[in-house]
Amino acid sequence: MSVVRTVPTTPPLPPTRLQRIGIVMMSAVGDAVHVMPVIHALKAHAPASHITWVLQPGPATLVRGHPLVDDIVLFDRSKGWRGFLDVRAALATRPFDVVLGLQVYFKAGLITGFTRSPVKLGFDRERARDANWLFTTHRIAPHTGQHVQDQYFEFLDALGVPHATPQWTLGPWTDEEREWQRAFVSQFDRPIAPIVVATSKAAKDWIPERWAEVCHVLHYEYGLQPVLVGGRTPRELAAEAVIMRAAPFAHSALGSGLRKLSAILDGAAVALSPDTGPLHLAVALRAPVVSLLGYTNPKRVGPYDFAHDLMIDAYGDPGEVYPLDMTYREGRVARITVADVAAKLAVWHSVYAASRLAELRARGLR
Repeated sequence: MSVVRTVPTTPPLPPTRLQRIGIVMMSAVGDAVHVMPVIHALKAHAPASHITWVLQPGPATLVRGHPLVDDIVLFDRSKGWRGFLDVRAALATRPFDVVLGLQVYFKAGLITGFTRSPVKLGFDRERARDANWLFTTHRIAPHTGQHVQDQYFEFLDALGVPHATPQWTLGPWTDEEREWQRAFVSQFDRPIAPIVVATSKAAKDWIPERWAEVCHVLHYEYGLQPVLVGGRTPRELAAEAVIMRAAPFAHSALGSGLRKLSAILDGAAVALSPDTGPLHLAVALRAPVVSLLGYTNPKRVGPYDFAHDLMIDAYGDPGEVYPLDMTYREGRVARITVADVAAKLAVWHSVYAASRLAELRARGLR
């Protein structure tokens, strides 16, 4: 049994047994992806530990059945207060040795408060939003700005859990899912290039007419099949209509669901995405991805350790050395031009294309 105490916290952590571990990170797909290296490190350090993860139904589809995730407690926000009551009842029968409060909003604080644990570890007061720190018993030390992934690793540091090369894995692919993936890519006579047409926030979206121009670049210059991916919100459907009118050879797979979206990204020659969950899914799957960032700080939420050379940074002004913080900048994504994306596709072609296409052929996806 692992008992550790290392990096100072407030108040100081008692010797903490890593046998029953709870994780509260419920909503965003990208954040859920960033939790996976934390779970890998915990299990590598304490293989006998039992990990329970509180998360919402959408992200749960990505990790359900994962060999390192022993238990999932679903938080269904659509149920209103009944969703909170259901989670409280589920957590009442699950005592923990330590709970990691990785999400800093009030709803996450409430759920952290429902857990039964002598150690509820959260962010320091400055970083914890909505008085989230009130629901934790211990807090990690204040820290200068870091990438979201490195912020999560601070929790491991506080527990004395080593972490080297991050590992990302999703829940296991079923035979049916693999067959669906093969059937999906085989319907096209060229490799696929998924495009994430919109995000949860309009300020992070790129202009649909420009996506349509990029579809022409993908199709005619690189021999790729543009595939539109995402949900079926009004903004996504509006973007789909604009793109399909100007690039009717594109294929729409909007509304496929997270698991099938993951399979599409996993079979992509190259993906293209603004700052949203599928961007981080692509990074986790090691699918080359051209990322378009301007509203959110790329130093904090950009690709963590892969495809940095394919990232378009419209957040800062030319020559600006901007701080690593959580400031949002309106109107910056619109600065990205079709030529900017085309330049990154040229990098993809020279650096990634040959090896990626060979890998897809070896996996029977080309």
